Formats: sequence, structure tokens, C-alpha cells
Amino acid sequence: MGRIGIWVAGCAAVLAAPAIEAKPRYDATITRTTYGIPHIEARDWRGVGYGVAYAYAQDNLCLLAEEFATVAGERSRHFGPAAKAVLGFQEVDNLSSDVFFRAIIDLPALREGAKRLPARAQELMAGYVAGYNRFLRDAGADGIPAECRGKAWVRPITIDDMLRLNEKQMLLASSLNLAPAIANAAPPGTPPTEVAIAMPHPQELGMGSNGWAFGGDVTANGRGMVIGNPHFPWKGPNRFWQMHVKGPKGYEVMGVGLAGTPMPTLGFNRDIAWTHTVTAARHLTLYQLALDPKDPTRYMVDGKSEAMTSRTVTVPMPEGQPEVTRTLWSTRFGPVFIIPDRGIIWSRQNAFALLDANRGNQRGIETWLRIGEARSVAEVKAAVSETLGIPWVNTIAADRFGDALHADVTAVPNVSAAKVKACSTPISGLFAQLAILLDGSKSACAWDVAEGTPVPGLMPAHDQAATVVRSYLTNSNDSYWISNPAMPHRELSPILGDYRKARTLRTRSNFTETEAMLAAGKLDHARAAALVFGNKSLAADLALPRLLTLCAKAEGAAARGCAALAKWDRRFETESRGAALFRAFWPQAERIKGLWEVPFDPAQPITTPRDLATEGETGAKLLEALAAAVTAMEQAGHALDGRWGDEQQVMAGDEAIPIHGGPGGLGVLNMQESDRAPNGKLVPRHGTSYIQIVGFDDQGPVADAILSYSQSTNPASPHAADQTRAYAEKRWHRLPFHRKDIRAQAIGKAIRIRE
Repeated sequence: MGRIGIWVAGCAAVLAAPAIEAKPRYDATITRTTYGIPHIEARDWRGVGYGVAYAYAQDNLCLLAEEFATVAGERSRHFGPAAKAVLGFQEVDNLSSDVFFRAIIDLPALREGAKRLPARAQELMAGYVAGYNRFLRDAGADGIPAECRGKAWVRPITIDDMLRLNEKQMLLASSLNLAPAIANAAPPGTPPTEVAIAMPHPQELGMGSNGWAFGGDVTANGRGMVIGNPHFPWKGPNRFWQMHVKGPKGYEVMGVGLAGTPMPTLGFNRDIAWTHTVTAARHLTLYQLALDPKDPTRYMVDGKSEAMTSRTVTVPMPEGQPEVTRTLWSTRFGPVFIIPDRGIIWSRQNAFALLDANRGNQRGIETWLRIGEARSVAEVKAAVSETLGIPWVNTIAADRFGDALHADVTAVPNVSAAKVKACSTPISGLFAQLAILLDGSKSACAWDVAEGTPVPGLMPAHDQAATVVRSYLTNSNDSYWISNPAMPHRELSPILGDYRKARTLRTRSNFTETEAMLAAGKLDHARAAALVFGNKSLAADLALPRLLTLCAKAEGAAARGCAALAKWDRRFETESRGAALFRAFWPQAERIKGLWEVPFDPAQPITTPRDLATEGETGAKLLEALAAAVTAMEQAGHALDGRWGDEQQVMAGDEAIPIHGGPGGLGVLNMQESDRAPNGKLVPRHGTSYIQIVGFDDQGPVADAILSYSQSTNPASPHAADQTRAYAEKRWHRLPFHRKDIRAQAIGKAIRIRE
């Protein structure tokens, strides 16, 4: 055989056996441990995304498939236009949701932006797409959970789906909450829609969390410790899901992510631990537009008329129904929106637009990868500061060296206090508690551009709040002003939140309980667990002593209420009796004018306001509020002194699981906001979710955690309620981070997937 023949034969041999020799493009190993927690190992970032997606789909396929339908603007087609679903943290009709996503998500721009992402971020997303689609193939028609089996919206995905989903998550605490307001905005003369439109405040939505970072000066072993207690929905796509990821170049992180997240966004590695809390900073600004008298789709800037841009979208409907077409309008200051009951309308004189700092924010993946790689809180601070990729949460971290960090550094508009004042309009004060309203008739009221930010118009990190200490820092969703009462922060732009204003009861409870715990001794895991699950109500501690004295004047229903509250332990434990009555009473009582004898004092933010006013008209109104709460409970058939665990429950099949914790507005750290179910019981809607206590020893992290609502949304899964039972019993789980611990807790055989 000649040389050419040998060469041809060799090529043929190579081509004949690619399955044996070729390196798989995607490759991951998944090991499950106690509670079904997956440990994903991969040699590259494609493999990481591949394994994470596959494991997530095993637990929550129907939830994630529906989420991809949502961000594609296909809810009306599959579920009907009038039906509602949770979008962000509120219910929205499907048609408004579809119009919003089809009009606001700029897919061509996202595709271009993705090309500029670091290679590993692109590889993670590509791997996630491949892993999700691999699961669909492996499951087949019969392997899809019963809740979504045979549904058209369960389909393979593409990178476009990941880009849409990431954009949705970035807008979660800003524009997304105004989706109906944007989707239903139309020029004057257009018939109005019948959709209910609101402008909710984050706290009205129940968005919250508690986070603590303790430095070496206050811990028992001199190393850092983090307590994470994020408050997120119990149902829907914003549920956390636990995972442990080992990837290339030593990347190893354990923690949680939301639906579609290709790696942990809250958790720990060998050297650092971190958590997040929703920040008080505003991530969008509103603009009041002066319209051109000749055309309400043109607006005046610096005396010159400028045309709005329009985008017409078509939303498919269920079979047999005509498509719906809508035109949305936008300006240099973002899309036009309306909230009629707040006076935000599109008239012939004025309109309103909103500009969101997180629109097009694709930097988050790289930010969280850098946090996951960090070896100290200094590196965590650098990651959030240099990328400005964190969308809407505080970052609270500690390291094994004993340093603690609170960084309220996010993608926020670069709007100074001076600009807020110079660009205010006559009605800006009406919006002060919700957002910054600026004058859209002046180009000078655009966001300032600072050097060194990844996107023009973002506020640089050095103008935001970041603190590193060796004592402690904490946040319960109030502003940057106080992370530790001993060291209040200097005043910053009002867009970052209130300064020297009253703190919420949950924030005050946090500082009160934390200071008391540290005064009694240095922190360890047991004392941290007691802090998280204390279930005390600061509102009760402040109000009941004087209220019970006032009870001497009570009669009838108020007297019956007094008797029940006198026996209550002022906690929201499952065995507490009287908690339900106080939950019904306090929201009415706290609205009474002149409720406190000692008003808020900025010099005493943790202890004021205080001392319940019980004389005269105020006292009478308190007893009236108590009587009203008693009457409502008795008419509904609820015992005034019933066990809290009989009142607040979740169902796992036919099993009722009692749930401890209570409303944050009552100063309960272990927050559970609940709704009445048809059976009359309170069912958690939003509150304590993934709780972690992470410290360090010589070998690395020591982590206790629990996921209140469990890993899987599939009712047939053994992991649909197992951690819920553990949460109900306050049973912590020591997470298996080290290989020997993973082997000890392994359930079933590891699986390897590749293609």
C-alpha cells in the first residue's frame, strides 16, 4: 500500500470510531445526598451548566418549563389571557405579562450583549440549554411529571430562552413589578383596558430577608460566620433550590439558586460565605414628560419636540381565538407607563416613563462566579464593585479569616442628591416613598455618567455603601444607614434609601436580638440557630405591657381578647396560643394616630418609637381594634387561644405540617406571610426559605441549613416535603461539603451524563 493509501486508510479508521475517541462536548456527574441535594461535578463550564440544568429539571421540570413559556410571552396561548400567574412577586394577568415580555425584552440586543460576555458565562448558558434538553429526551413522554405531561409548553429550549429568563430575573424587583402599567399604556383617545394596575412598594410585595455577617471578634473560634435567612415565595419560579457545584480551576460552591440559575448565587466555598437581602435602593427612576401640544406621542426636551418610538407586538391566543396586537411606546427615558389610581395617566399634556438600571444587565453571572471564587471578603467586595452586576440585593459576607462585609452595591442609577433636588417636579413629593421622579423635559436630568462603570449612567461603587469590620453587620431590608448601631453610615444619595428615618420593626428586632445574644457571649452555631428561630414578636414586646394594663377597662369582645393575649408567650411558635389574635389585631392598631408616647428619634433608631399611648381617644381606639379582631376571628370560627401550629400549616398530600414563624410587620425575624386557604387555614405565601448558618474550621466550611419548602415541586417526589417537616421541627441539616461527607450521605448511585 502506498503512502496515500495508508493516509486514506488511517483517516477512515479515525472517522469510523468517533464515539470512542471523541471527547464529549457536555459531561457531568450528579450525586444526590440527604434531602435530594445534588452534587454536580464537571471539568468545564459547559459541563457545570449541563449538570445543574439536568438535576434541576429532575426536581422542578414543570415549574421551569412554565417559566420559559412566561418569558417567551406565551402564557395567553397556553393558559388563557385572563388567567393570572405570579410575575415577580405579584399576580398579573397573562395578556399583560405576554405584552410586557414581547415588548420590553430586546432579544437582538441581548444576543449582541451575550457575545461580549466572558467565555465561561456563555459556556454555562450553553450547557444549561443542553442539560435541560437532555432531560426532556431522557424522560420521554411518559417520564414528564403528571402536572405538565403532554403540555405544548414543555418543549426544548434555546439560548434565547436563557437570555429572556436572565433578563426577567434582573428586573425582578423593579420594572417587572410594573408590567401591567407598561403593557396597558396607550395614547389618549385609546379605549382603556380593564386590567387592575398598581404601583406596589417592595415591602408591600413581601420582599424581604435577614442577613448577618459576624467577624472574628464576636465568634467563638475567631473566624467569620454568616447567617442567611432570605424571605422568598413558597410557590412559583422564585423558589430557591439547593446545589453543590465543583467546576474547573478549583471552583467549588454550595448553596442555592432560582429557576434557571446555572450556579449557586447564595452560599459558600472553602473560604467565604455570603447571603443576600433585598436592598432599599431604587433601581429605576421615573420621568414626568411634557408632551408636544400637537401630538401626544411626542415629548419636549430642552424646548425641542422629540418623537416617541413605538413597538407593536402580537400575542397568540388559544386555538380558535384571534391574536391580540398592542403597540407600546418608549422614550429616551424608557417605556411609558400608567397607574390611573395614583394619578399617573397619559394625557395630552403629560406622560410618565421609567428607566431601569437593570434592563440589559447581563453581568450577574460573572459577578456570582467571581463571588464563588473569592477567598476573602475583600475579593467579594471587588467582585460586586467592579462589575456592578448585582441587580437588587445587598451582599453580606464573612470569611474564615474573621472579616465581615455588608455591601449595598448594585446596578443603581447615578442620581445624586443634588440632581434629585434640581430635577424635581411639583409632584415629585407624591412619589418619594416609592421612587425618584425627575423632570423629563430637561436633558440635564438624565443619569450622570461616571468614569469606570461598566455601563454609562450607573452609580460607581465608591458612591454606594460598603463596610468591612471584625464585629458584625446585618440587614433586614432597611437602607444602608445602619448595619451596626455602633457605626451608622454617612449620608448618600436618596436613591440608595432613607437616611435617619424610622426603621421597620423587623430591623429593630434584628438589632435588639443580635445585641442581646452577643452581650451574653460569643457566637457559635447553636446560638446562631436560636437567633434565627426565636420567633419573638417585637411588636408584642413593645405593645402588650401597656395594652394589658389598659385591659382593665375592657368589656365584651375586647375583654375576651385581653384574656387570650395575657396568656400568650409573645412568640410565633407552633405551640404558642394567642398569636393568631395578635396577628389580626396589630395591623389595625399600628395605624392609630399618636400610637406611641415616645416618637422616633434618629439618635435612638433601635429603641424608638416606643411606649404605647393608652390614654383617652388612643386607648379607646386600641380596645376597639382589639374587639374588631376578636369578633372577626370568632365569626370565622377561630379560637382566640388556638395553637399557632393549628392555624398556620402547609399540606403535603393529606398531611398537615404546622409552620412556625410570623409576619415581619410584627417584628418577627423568622418571617412568614400567609394567606387564608379555602379550609380557613393560613398557608405561607412568602417568607423564610433557605436558611444557612456557615462558619469555618481548619478543614473549611461548617454549614447547617434547611430549605423550608423542600427541593422539589413534584408532589410525587420524596423530596417535595421532607425538609418542610424538618423546618417545622427546627431540625438543622449539616451540609455535606467534603467528599467523605458526601459519600456518607449519598442516596442512590451517582449518574454520569454526557453527549
